[in-house]
Amino acid sequence: MSLHVSTHRPPFDAVMVDIVDYVARGEPSSALAYETARHCLLDTLGCGLEALEYPACTKLLGPIVPGTLVPHGARVPGTSHQLDPVQAAFNLGVMVRWLDFNDTWLAAEWGHPSDNLGGILATADWLSRRAIAEGKPPLTMRDVLTAMIQAHEIQGCLALENSFNRVGLDHIVLVKVATTTVVSRLLGLSREQSLNALSLAWLDGQALRTYRHAPNTGSRKSWAAGDATARGVRLALIARTGEMGYPSALTAKTWGFYDVSYRGQPFEFQRPYGAYVMENVLFKVSFPAEFHAQTAVEAAMTLHAELSRRGKSADDIARISVRTHEACVRIIDKQGPLANPADRDHCIQYMLAVPLLFGRLTAADYEDDVAADPRIDALREKTVCVEDPAFTRDYHDPEKRSIASGLTITLKDGSVLPEVVVAYPIGHKRRRTEGIPLLEEKFRRNLARRFGEAQQRKILALSLDPEKLDTTAVHEYVDAYVV
Repeated sequence: MSLHVSTHRPPFDAVMVDIVDYVARGEPSSALAYETARHCLLDTLGCGLEALEYPACTKLLGPIVPGTLVPHGARVPGTSHQLDPVQAAFNLGVMVRWLDFNDTWLAAEWGHPSDNLGGILATADWLSRRAIAEGKPPLTMRDVLTAMIQAHEIQGCLALENSFNRVGLDHIVLVKVATTTVVSRLLGLSREQSLNALSLAWLDGQALRTYRHAPNTGSRKSWAAGDATARGVRLALIARTGEMGYPSALTAKTWGFYDVSYRGQPFEFQRPYGAYVMENVLFKVSFPAEFHAQTAVEAAMTLHAELSRRGKSADDIARISVRTHEACVRIIDKQGPLANPADRDHCIQYMLAVPLLFGRLTAADYEDDVAADPRIDALREKTVCVEDPAFTRDYHDPEKRSIASGLTITLKDGSVLPEVVVAYPIGHKRRRTEGIPLLEEKFRRNLARRFGEAQQRKILALSLDPEKLDTTAVHEYVDAYVV
């Protein structure tokens, strides 16, 4: 018996059509989304500036071939590099993600939607510089903010009901998909070209999560998103040449993404594309730590103060009990040796030990010199994590989206400190009023790491005035960050 395979070329998969048509609609109507996107822009760039203090990050930056010059190329904020848009996207993407301090989205899948800024800003900057050279109007920062909202929405809505980590794939597949689509629009691609580009993104081999989990946790997790956003730019540029697409890249029997990489299951969706994700995105305001630990770390800071008030210290602790949500236990509950900073910033026991000992948690606290303190591992061994099903339910509830954790400390004298429960971290939408001033202060600190006072004032003048930011040409805004 012969197996007949139809050679009829199908229409594009509905999932891809919905994504491309959403982006083609242009500006979302949500004023809150634009307000949040402005804060997201500043925070994301600030995270990149802080990463420039770490040689492990900066060694990856610059052109692929040293000395390469790119006329009208995209500038990399905080540096003197001027690169082609693909390599510039990689550079900025690496900087943004290096310290695990940019925004976060938690659902069936998690990730960091601002990872897409690498591709968005590099492409918009390059296009603006070319436009000026050709006597045409440049793109404005409003165009960047729109692309950010759309990229957040694509990545976040796909993540709401679809768990890529459960099939072993890293969430950066969603960065690649989102960047490809919004960059296609920035490049002025037609609807067909944009669909072609998006299909190429789904056809790519997708990254495994190996580098995020013991025993292989390593620094690739800090540059993987830069790789993904740069790949999105590359695929959009390939599609711009007229390269063909693959309409059933997701649904093709045997050979499509669903059958090859998603255990034969189609994607599910909770809501149509709009501006929900940017409106509800989580900011890392206080701690450069994997987001599932943010509430626990906040609770640990409270308990550090309580220990001091009682005349006690971390040396008096006999046991630390962590009541938390399932994703926290599954991802960052680690025992045994931790090999490097990438391992430590994904270990809840480590992220609790440092604030209980020192009353702080900074990016520098993951480095070898701090990790060598034997008291950290001693506290790790005393820490036990358990799932609270109610916390897990609230984590998935679209009306709550909590990331709850509760910490209880038992002292060596047998006394037990009252449990400290934090349901919503300070970067949560429900705590925006107290969070935004701290987010702006974080941005100011990061500017001061890299620029003199005059340049800081110039950046702040452009960044903190919404109307001025919206109308500023992209290349002029990026030039404010050049050193």
